[in-house]
Amino acid sequence: MSHVNHNGNRPVERIADPEHPIVAGAAPIDNHTIDPDFNRHKGPHIKGPHDPKEINPKMASDIAYWAAEFHVTGERLHEAIRVHGTHVDKVRAALLAA
Repeated sequence: MSHVNHNGNRPVERIADPEHPIVAGAAPIDNHTIDPDFNRHKGPHIKGPHDPKEINPKMASDIAYWAAEFHVTGERLHEAIRVHGTHVDKVRAALLAA
């Protein structure tokens, strides 16, 4: 028995146009070049801090953001937070003084 749709008709098989085949590897329509090393999860974009005035040492994203902002390692940032607290201005002043 052949398959029929809800109208009782057999479904029509669509055959791609041989002059305009659909190819998965075709160039993008807008002709942008694609960087083979691009990874949307590890791009240069760094999300902003959760709170712009406080550093949450338990949030890896805050540590990554503020460490990059202050040009220090995460370990050095943690040390400054332990000594001077989590307020951004105090941590910034402590890191600049060192």
